[in-house]
Amino acid sequence: MTPLIVPEHSWCARPAAADWSCPPPPSTPAELHRSLPAYAATPLTDVPGLAAEWGVRRVVVKDESARLGLPAFKALGVYYALYRMVQDHLGGAPVAPDIDSLRAAVRRIPDLELVTATDGNHGRALAHVARTLGVPSRIFVPDVVPQGAIDAIRKERADVVVRPENYDETVALAAADARGRPGAVLVQDTAWEDYEIVPQYIVDGYSTMFVEIDEQLGADRAALVVTPVGVGSLAQAVINHYKSRGRPVSVLGVEPDTAACVLTSLRAERPVSVPTGSTVMAGLNCGTPSSLAWPYLRDGLDAVAVVTDAQSLTAARQLADAGIPAGPCGAACVSGVRSVLADPAGRAALGLDAGSVVVLLSTEKSRQAEHLGFRDEGDRERRRGETG
Repeated sequence: MTPLIVPEHSWCARPAAADWSCPPPPSTPAELHRSLPAYAATPLTDVPGLAAEWGVRRVVVKDESARLGLPAFKALGVYYALYRMVQDHLGGAPVAPDIDSLRAAVRRIPDLELVTATDGNHGRALAHVARTLGVPSRIFVPDVVPQGAIDAIRKERADVVVRPENYDETVALAAADARGRPGAVLVQDTAWEDYEIVPQYIVDGYSTMFVEIDEQLGADRAALVVTPVGVGSLAQAVINHYKSRGRPVSVLGVEPDTAACVLTSLRAERPVSVPTGSTVMAGLNCGTPSSLAWPYLRDGLDAVAVVTDAQSLTAARQLADAGIPAGPCGAACVSGVRSVLADPAGRAALGLDAGSVVVLLSTEKSRQAEHLGFRDEGDRERRRGETG
């Protein structure tokens, strides 16, 4: 395996990823999503100030703050996963990729209940989709998740179970719960040994976002796509789309310094679990890479950077000034690029020049930063102490 270039502790790059390719994702997700009554392509917004700062032609932000009536992109994966899971349950019987056919098919499955663990947006999306389809849901949530996020899940009429364990342990509890009750089905967005089919469906569902980006860019082509990284499922979807296109597109992953499982794993050249701490980037507060995502991260991720809460919140305020209501997870993309470009080797590692187009994925609406009220790095450390 090609050694990593590790210029400093905050980021690393893997040059071999530039030549790696993979088969494309399916085209069915976009067809299904476009049948949804609430469907509309989310905005792709230019930020000229960042383009000038980074010395590139364009910086655009894919704003997922109002996807399908929810404040994040996660429903894309949930809808498609349920569509595929229903077909599997019905013995592979064909179900048309539209919401009416999906709703009718769900009614053919007795006692169905959807179960998951979440650090916020995935659980809310599952609860919302379940309510839309008339199916009950049970959502397990670590108690470090902000109360506002928990309340939002409850408003979707889900049975919410708040637990003192960390994210990885809460996932295990949800899986055990689903195994132990007739009709309960786990719909989890991270994979492990013997649980990779549903997470792959979820990843495939995310592909609609990148189909939209290609259409919105028109004749332009992305040189760099920057994605937040938790367990790696969204990053897997990014890599799957762009590394299957036969184009020289770099992918940069960004994760919190409190949960840098991907950076740690890339340096170790194997999946590594790390302890996690409190962070405003709650959706990225994951200590173990998805087993399904890992081969894509290992071979197709051109670089990964870690950022602090303070850096993320500063970037969120700057994006808000540009009219983009980015939460701290999506805003971390700005900080990640800055971290890499601060190093003399960074521009070459990302493949950027004056004509480049950079795409940032703003994955959720700003809510956590306002709820938690972090002001600076010292405040972050004080809050971390308060929450244990």
